[in-house]
Amino acid sequence: MVIIRRNAIRRRALRIFQDKDRPVYMFTLRADELLKVADISRVARDNTGDLIGYQRPEVRKHVQNILDYLDQDGGQVLLPNAIILSLSSTAVFQQVRGPKVDDGLCEAGTLLIPLPKAGYPKPAWIVDGQQRAMALSRCKRQDYPIPVCAFIADDVDTQREQFLRINSTKPLPRGLITELLPKVDTLLPANLAARRAPAAMCELLSSDPESPFHGLIRRSSAKRAPKTSVVADTVVIQVLQESFGNPSGCLFSYRNIATGETDFESIRKLLFMYWQAVKDAFPHAWGVPATQSRLMHGAGLRAMGKLMDRVMASVNVDAHNTPQVVRRELARIAPICRWTSGTWEDLGGLKWNELQTVPNHIRMLSNYLVRAYLDGRREVR
Repeated sequence: MVIIRRNAIRRRALRIFQDKDRPVYMFTLRADELLKVADISRVARDNTGDLIGYQRPEVRKHVQNILDYLDQDGGQVLLPNAIILSLSSTAVFQQVRGPKVDDGLCEAGTLLIPLPKAGYPKPAWIVDGQQRAMALSRCKRQDYPIPVCAFIADDVDTQREQFLRINSTKPLPRGLITELLPKVDTLLPANLAARRAPAAMCELLSSDPESPFHGLIRRSSAKRAPKTSVVADTVVIQVLQESFGNPSGCLFSYRNIATGETDFESIRKLLFMYWQAVKDAFPHAWGVPATQSRLMHGAGLRAMGKLMDRVMASVNVDAHNTPQVVRRELARIAPICRWTSGTWEDLGGLKWNELQTVPNHIRMLSNYLVRAYLDGRREVR
């Protein structure tokens, strides 16, 4: 059956047989056509706080470098890297009529991509190559042919999954990966799969109104971080990853390595309970910028994360008196902490605001707090 669409871009294309339900297409678009049919799904939060999109913001310097190359005088411009698109199911492929023209791997035909009416959604989204797309849309040669590789996917989850896979070896901002991982349910590369549980818990700590971190964590999706967002999500992720990944970490036992299953409800209780106790133990040092409190600094949070592994290793998160027990345990180290003023006498006379997020300071502070906590427990005995 021949489908006739007048308001559409028609391109000779190859349909590749990777997945019978989700074919891959290879074709070309002109520079002036790309952003007519394809949108860039920027990562952001909607009014309810839910994550939308997946692309990082435009990198102006990168775009300008590509544009300078495209517009250079007298030189041969070669841009062989394909733009990767996610096409909506409104795009239609028509196989070449007549004798069979496939080789068992792909078949030739024509791809019809509808042009959207004004105010209507575009039929494609850019999964990879947004900086190139921005440069191409501004270059002098608007008939420049661009190689395109595309797959059909109407749902944003599939687009996010492919975006993460494509960029798993590229230097994506860690905060962006942190926000996207909890939204992807499919099998991921090992390096990303290991980060999914910490990323999911960081999302919960940030968004749950009952969390002691609620409103305090800076996210990549926020165009303008509120003044209350005083903790970088990458620091929280590091704290969680260290506990998840270490057999002596208090979160390690809540994840089944063999099946990939994680007891998120128990982890939620544990994290909320411990960090609420930290907040109660140091009320004046909690929720303020790191310039005013080293508790909210990378060094302070990671050291308190190491202490969490000791304090919470043997507690029953379901016992009714556990919150009181945790507060009592933290009271053992409260007198020696210098989060907002003073000097850490046993750390070589280091002033409170001289603590830095460097391995030596983190290790030194972690060991000091854990040692003081264990000494306090021995004295009671």
